[in-house]
Amino acid sequence: MSKPVLLISDLHLPVQPSPLRDAFLAFLAGPARSAETLFILGDLFEYWIGDDAGLVDYAGEAVALRELADSGVRVRLMRGNRDFLVGRLFAKAAALRIVQNGLRLDLAGTPTLLLHGDTLCTDDRAYQRWRRLTHNRLVRRCFLALPEALRRRIAWHARGRSEADKRNKPEAIMDVNAHAVRAAFRRHRVGRIIHGHTHRPADHRVEVDGHPLERIVLADWREQRIEYLVCDDAGCRRASFAAAP
Repeated sequence: MSKPVLLISDLHLPVQPSPLRDAFLAFLAGPARSAETLFILGDLFEYWIGDDAGLVDYAGEAVALRELADSGVRVRLMRGNRDFLVGRLFAKAAALRIVQNGLRLDLAGTPTLLLHGDTLCTDDRAYQRWRRLTHNRLVRRCFLALPEALRRRIAWHARGRSEADKRNKPEAIMDVNAHAVRAAFRRHRVGRIIHGHTHRPADHRVEVDGHPLERIVLADWREQRIEYLVCDDAGCRRASFAAAP
């Protein structure tokens, strides 16, 4: 691996201007330029109501991602639970490729599974029911056919309800299920899983069928903590980035 692979997730960039949006643009113009590939493992955006609106709301991000791709860096986007409607028009404008949730690849010499992470949270049954509904093609098509203003109101309502639900749920329910993690290791035959979603950055050692394995949880971005994962021939390690004020 001549150049490193960088991985980020859960930036939750808001529609309005913010320091996080500025930091992301600085990251794309800075550390990301050294990468062979940049993987964004979901929830890059706080919500996505369709490419028609998103290309206006996040025009600056689309341009910056295209400039990164034009510099020779491959950009791969995995949809998350907040931006699962990102589509081909945005991918074309940003010169990136959308990859499936559950991508298996060799990373730093280790068979690795990349996930957003929400599929591992099987104890949160209400969320899993919502996920199945929103990933239904007919439901998506009907939503995208609505006027933009109505889609935006629905998204804001869903966002508010999600935040309220989180406050009322036990913390353990919103984390990954250990059985689901072991099942993913067995099914995909990998030695490492990298994911986001839970906002609980940590490096976990897991034993499955007598084999020591690794689960890396990516950090969500906050103004006081901007972190990404670097994977190269030496392995995978966390790095921090401080955008200029």
